[in-house]
Amino acid sequence: MGVTGSGKTTVAEMLARRHGWDFADADDFHSPENKQKIHDGVPLTDADREPWLRAIHAKVAEWLARNESGVLACSALKESYRKEIAVGTAPTVVYLKGSYELIASRLRERQHHFAGVKILASQFATLEEPRDAITVDIAGAPEEIVTEIERRLGIA
Repeated sequence: MGVTGSGKTTVAEMLARRHGWDFADADDFHSPENKQKIHDGVPLTDADREPWLRAIHAKVAEWLARNESGVLACSALKESYRKEIAVGTAPTVVYLKGSYELIASRLRERQHHFAGVKILASQFATLEEPRDAITVDIAGAPEEIVTEIERRLGIA
């Protein structure tokens, strides 16, 4: 989890690939209307997020019902969102943490994504840093970040 541009998709895909786990990107669960709002720099409301969160929760529940491991790239900026996504004690949350300046510089270079630097300030304003997550600094290369996550999860 983390704000837009923190590397969630890149890191989560790499982690899933290394271990043969399923991967899902929460961005794929957004409606076209939500994606347009985000692209325009308009923060989503909790009402906008409600169907999105239900769909993500269903995906996590599907993995658990099939006894499959999965990696979900999801902003999950508020504690209430993380609770809504959760099924029982799952999932383990990994917080990709970085400075506003670092992430803004990455977003300025990113192309072909609906979320850009226009939405970053509201993402940081909404962010409730998790107290019970594995927190990983995103200053390093994606491979280093994944290796750190594996070490912290005890799966290295």
